[in-house]
Amino acid sequence: MRASKRTRREASELFGLCLVGGVLDVNRVRQVVQDLVSTKPKSYLNTLSCFQRLVKLHCALHAAKVESAMPLSDELRTYLKQGLERMYGPELDTSFVANPDLIGGLRIQVGSDVYDGSVRGRLGALQESFEAMV
Repeated sequence: MRASKRTRREASELFGLCLVGGVLDVNRVRQVVQDLVSTKPKSYLNTLSCFQRLVKLHCALHAAKVESAMPLSDELRTYLKQGLERMYGPELDTSFVANPDLIGGLRIQVGSDVYDGSVRGRLGALQESFEAMV
């Protein structure tokens, strides 16, 4: 079911109450959900659904996944984390994963932004360019 303007506005206002200095406060999110479920205002399920979507979107935009073929040194992790925080803000939650399938290089994903400097990614792009010529 599609949410009405009123429902989306209410969800947006509730989401705004959960932000403290641009950072999502988990305790406030819990409190908003508990209050909404306990009072059960008209169309509260739609409001809750819109609110959930906003929380998920915010979390996705503030989470970075860095994949490398081999585990990275602490110095390189710190350097990458600082660079990503300069680009996306200090509240960025960065995780580092070793993925041998990459062969070499790095693949970084923050929200819908993907930076693929891996050997596997380059080989895939090369393959696509050959297929386009045929």
